[in-house]
Amino acid sequence: MEFTVSQIARMIDHSILQPQFTSEDVREGCAVAAKYHVASVCVRPSDVPLAVELLHGTDVQVGTVIGFPHGATSTEVKVVETEQAVARGATEIDMVINIGWLRSGDIAAVENEIRAIVQAAGEAPVKVILETAYLTDEEKLAACWAAERAGAAFVKTSTGFAPKGATIDDLALMRSAVSPKVQVKASGGIRSLDTLLAMAAVGVTRFGSSATADILEDLARRQASAPTGRD
Repeated sequence: MEFTVSQIARMIDHSILQPQFTSEDVREGCAVAAKYHVASVCVRPSDVPLAVELLHGTDVQVGTVIGFPHGATSTEVKVVETEQAVARGATEIDMVINIGWLRSGDIAAVENEIRAIVQAAGEAPVKVILETAYLTDEEKLAACWAAERAGAAFVKTSTGFAPKGATIDDLALMRSAVSPKVQVKASGGIRSLDTLLAMAAVGVTRFGSSATADILEDLARRQASAPTGRD
């Protein structure tokens, strides 16, 4: 399937998450997001009010991260984080599961926590970050199944802060694990158009990336230089 620049842009969550980023970095990131009309920005929780202000009147959603990046804060804290983020204007929520609980085999606790975040998020879709770098295939499957049972809108590979990000094999596994009503988001190491397109081919519909401009400009150049089929 061939995509337009606009279609690819609407599949990207522009990431503005590095701990050293200043308010000016957030402003610049939001400007990129607005310029290319991406699906959303994904900002640190403290940056939600600024991003909401900067993107008011645009078609870009404001998302944020919960329990980021390790997933080890208590469920109660994650719930409060989520409630506060939504109250401040976040319209998408990316939460990190408790990786230790999952690896310990306590799937019920993982599922209950996801469900609590989904409930706290209200109408905001919840994307469940598995952090696949630390998991076996069996654990990835269990997390995907738990996320769907708990009402998550997406399962997502990575925070971008683990030793390994998204891979085609992991994405294909995750896509096979959930029903069509749950989408798959790839994040971590998505810095080229070719990588994004290969992942879209296995069913990924959302991408977390900070290389938004490079990806979209590359696609625009390719399409501009492509033969038109006319004599």
